[in-house]
Amino acid sequence: MENLVRLATLADIDSLFAIRTAVLQNHLSRAQLADLGITPQVLADSIREAPCVWVAHVNGQPAAFSMVDVAEGEVFAMFVHPAYEGRGLGRRLMAVAEAALFERHDRLFLVTDGRDEIRANGFYQRLGWSKVGQVDGDDVRYEKSRAP
Repeated sequence: MENLVRLATLADIDSLFAIRTAVLQNHLSRAQLADLGITPQVLADSIREAPCVWVAHVNGQPAAFSMVDVAEGEVFAMFVHPAYEGRGLGRRLMAVAEAALFERHDRLFLVTDGRDEIRANGFYQRLGWSKVGQVDGDDVRYEKSRAP
């Protein structure tokens, strides 16, 4: 099995939406994403502005992606298609995202659903992220500092 992580291009936008809408936890439809302002055009603009999205492929198939907000120091998205979970893609993508952000920031953050049953919380904690507080509703903020 061949795994490849690379910067996303404009040609990847449909695949990114397919991965995002396939997840079982924290699922959002394309319409719900659009209501949040996450559209193909917005994603295209982000990709054009800065290297900010990475996609993981397994045997040539798009399987996962991460996205950062370089200016803010935020991991904005990290999603693995359910068919490709448990293969280390999330860890690889988070390492790439963190490295890109640590080039400009000493402390990073991300926001996710904080409910106990959401597996992402354990994933982030295992990668050294610390929960620092509640945000909106069930969402929580995690932070990670550059290693000394």
